[in-house]
Amino acid sequence: MVRRHELTDAQWQKIESLLPGNGAPGGQWADHRRVINGVLFRARTGVPWPDLPERYGPWQTVYERHRRWSADGTWQRILTELQIEAAASDPDGALARTAAKEAEWAVNIDSTSCRAHQHAAGARHRPPGDFPQKGAGRVWRPMDEALGRSRGGLTSKVHFLADDRARPLVWQTSPGQRGDNPMLVPVLECLRIARRGPGRPRTRPDRLRGDKAYSSRDTRAYLRGRHIKVTIAQPEDQRSNRLRRGRAGGRPPAFDTGQYRRRSAAERCVSKWKQFRAVASRYDKRDYIFNGTLAVAAVVIWLRDTVQEPSETP
Repeated sequence: MVRRHELTDAQWQKIESLLPGNGAPGGQWADHRRVINGVLFRARTGVPWPDLPERYGPWQTVYERHRRWSADGTWQRILTELQIEAAASDPDGALARTAAKEAEWAVNIDSTSCRAHQHAAGARHRPPGDFPQKGAGRVWRPMDEALGRSRGGLTSKVHFLADDRARPLVWQTSPGQRGDNPMLVPVLECLRIARRGPGRPRTRPDRLRGDKAYSSRDTRAYLRGRHIKVTIAQPEDQRSNRLRRGRAGGRPPAFDTGQYRRRSAAERCVSKWKQFRAVASRYDKRDYIFNGTLAVAAVVIWLRDTVQEPSETP
């Protein structure tokens, strides 16, 4: 019997081949499906790890599997494979671009704050033993935990790109007081939708939509240099300053109201993500484990959108 928050048979078949196999003799994995269901239960409900129901096995096994797969990128690789398969199976979908002139690949950028629970504070100021290196000679800094203080208190912020079907593509975490506009370039440079077969990954969408927090002259110049169409609202102060300067203020940036309405996909993506209480409130001390929790929730969002459940017969 499949309980709430657990993988259905169709979803399990979708990701079973993407999971790591057993290692050397003596290092056999516990049942993957039971452990993953335990990770999903914790992500959805936000319960402390020791409070996991006994049907998922020892909580230490579930936690260690989640921590290890967060560190070595297993969750992210599963999400990447789901995105590749979605782009290959639906060439006219949100991740692809057809030859038709009216079709374009558009992404939506936004951010959301996640209030950090008191259990998320107090991480050691040194890297864990299997800290994922992002380049030779990388120096560990306490700010890598992506915790900061904003008006809401101790918070983390998730900067992300979502497609038009409200599915998360890529994201970056930062302390809660970090501004949105400075994170646009780092988030956009993380975008890599690989292809099935030969060909380089897609890294340049046709259009980027964002709210007025991303409106700046440097941002528009960067996107124009990459030949990315821009649909970003202009705040009132920038509009009034341009009008005050007269002809020297230049022409107003192009703005398509119809395209801006479709930016709501980013808001719907946040709503889907924050149905998982371990995302809405951060309980993980380590940022790489919190990113693993974000990836687990993103995998479920993609599975629900791409896996068609068999219809029940009366």
